[in-house]
Amino acid sequence: MNRTALITGVTGQDGSYLSELLLEKGYRVHGLVRRSSSFNRKRIDHLRSNEDFILHYGDMTDSSNLIRIIKTIEPDEIYHLAAQSHVQISFDVPEYTANTDGLGTLRILEAVRLLGLVERTRIYNACTSELYGEVKEIPQTENTPFHPRSPYGVAKLYSFWIAKNYREAYGMFNSNGILFNHESPRRGENFVTRKITLSIKDILDGKMKILSLGNINAKRDWGYAPDYVEAMWLMLQQDEADDYVISTNETHSVREFVEIAFREAGIEITWEGEGLKEVGIDPNGNVLVKIDPKYFRPSEVDHLRGDPSKAKKELGWEPKTDFRTLVRKMMKAELEQ
Repeated sequence: MNRTALITGVTGQDGSYLSELLLEKGYRVHGLVRRSSSFNRKRIDHLRSNEDFILHYGDMTDSSNLIRIIKTIEPDEIYHLAAQSHVQISFDVPEYTANTDGLGTLRILEAVRLLGLVERTRIYNACTSELYGEVKEIPQTENTPFHPRSPYGVAKLYSFWIAKNYREAYGMFNSNGILFNHESPRRGENFVTRKITLSIKDILDGKMKILSLGNINAKRDWGYAPDYVEAMWLMLQQDEADDYVISTNETHSVREFVEIAFREAGIEITWEGEGLKEVGIDPNGNVLVKIDPKYFRPSEVDHLRGDPSKAKKELGWEPKTDFRTLVRKMMKAELEQ
């Protein structure tokens, strides 16, 4: 294809899968990484020997740096994935989350506009199902009203609308992907799905005894990350920019995820008690799962389920991996490490 792409957040789960996809399609891929004293690039280490994969130091809070990098690359496509993306942590660092997730998007948009790349550069903006928060309807569509319930969700709400505003004001090709939860073995260890699989592995290895969780009845629309990065690419191949829900239209609880993951590890979990006293026990009566109130959010999102009909109709996209296969993939990868 001989196209050039810039990926912010290239070291993350989505960034690594997207890099693989674009390289396979013949792109030259530039990735933005934050300078840190700790070297956290394990998800992309296998790509470093590819001469079409180039990394740059940068930060979403540094507009002059972003302008310099975009000016140097002049990308055909920008996939803006970088964010402080942990919902619970956003309550602890709300100002940083707003600066990175909200204003970070504005800095990308302004860089493209000021550099005169509006006609050349297409932008994918990573949004989230957390925009819906206190949901107004189930399933959620592109037309469902937003009501975010966390600093992360609110910051992403600004990101969504500023991208849409620049599309309408300046004719920029900016597509918002409203991606529902998507997981993989590359998921960060502090996200609940990966925390579950990693903890089960540690329990089997004798490194820990009990998995502590918050709201196990929270329901989410969970998909497989490699399926979802394909949707990102498809959005930028359209004749016109638009906003799309990317999801499975199925909902499953944290409780279900726990049961399937333990089963994949050879342990059948049953539940006893109610509320904060509910526990998950193995066939020998050992408590392996408990509820810890410290993992409850100040404001909870109970039920997310997206309707991807528009993406299916206009992009030709639909998920390939079902929920149980996703959980099994994650647990199998954990056990094989």
